[in-house]
Amino acid sequence: MNVERIGVHESVELVFPAAELREFLAGEGPDVVVASDDPDDLGRCDALVTLAWDERFLEAGLQWIHSIQAGVDRFPFDDLDAAGVTLTNSTGIHGESVGETVLGYMLTFARRLHVYGRNQREHVWEHPPWDEPFTLEGRSVCVVGLGTLGRGVASRAAALGMRVTGVKRTVEQVTDVERVYPSDDLVEAVEGVDFVVLACPLTDETHHLLDGEVLAAMDGSAYLVNVARGPVVDETALVGALREGEIAGAALDVFEEEPLPEDSPLWEMEEVLVTPHRAAATWEYYQLVGDIVRENVERAARGEELVNRVV
Repeated sequence: MNVERIGVHESVELVFPAAELREFLAGEGPDVVVASDDPDDLGRCDALVTLAWDERFLEAGLQWIHSIQAGVDRFPFDDLDAAGVTLTNSTGIHGESVGETVLGYMLTFARRLHVYGRNQREHVWEHPPWDEPFTLEGRSVCVVGLGTLGRGVASRAAALGMRVTGVKRTVEQVTDVERVYPSDDLVEAVEGVDFVVLACPLTDETHHLLDGEVLAAMDGSAYLVNVARGPVVDETALVGALREGEIAGAALDVFEEEPLPEDSPLWEMEEVLVTPHRAAATWEYYQLVGDIVRENVERAARGEELVNRVV
């Protein structure tokens, strides 16, 4: 692979300024430019760093596309493979930021911080019921998906004294996780735990993985956290479970439709935290992505396999 010019697609602006990544990557090596969807713009690039997918990418003669996210479910694998385009992603850089965000969600529910925040806006000085606040120490969490994200959650939960179990397609010992269940035992895995955290990729197998049956198996005092992908959860079933009190609440960073529609009932639910798909956000995100791109540029020059290759 001969990479002489890299385009930083303007879609990355949803996460960080394209110019920051361009400047970070600039120096000896390939030219780096900010690229739009203009065919002439794309046609001058050998590689493209992007958030979005556009069919025009296939027509541009690109050799390599890099996704700034770990999730690549929006990219057409078969079409890319047929066109000889390599696809890489940014897996491996989100464990710290997502792990801390999940910890923040769990602490918010446990310490009732969302209630105090709401009361502050309304100038209300009021204590929650005496039996609502709790500590995370001694509580349990089941992490569904034990890749980079899940392990980031597990290590931080364990550090606060939580009992951590997990669900993984291939059962193996994982640091900080007391027990790993196979995917087929998801219903058993979520029974009796205080928090269920979804951190798995979106695939055909994980679409609506968290459905009515799984929600019914959770305790009424349990909370759901989703930092995976929106369609991993059957959102209609989740809304029903929340309304009926089948679970205590949910922290949701991802949704079946994004942005979350204004008429979604999730906006108004008191025990639901809504964040705009930013669990992994950090000001240095562009540097973390840039490090992967730099390494792969060097590997391409040496004729070696690219890291994080998907296609």
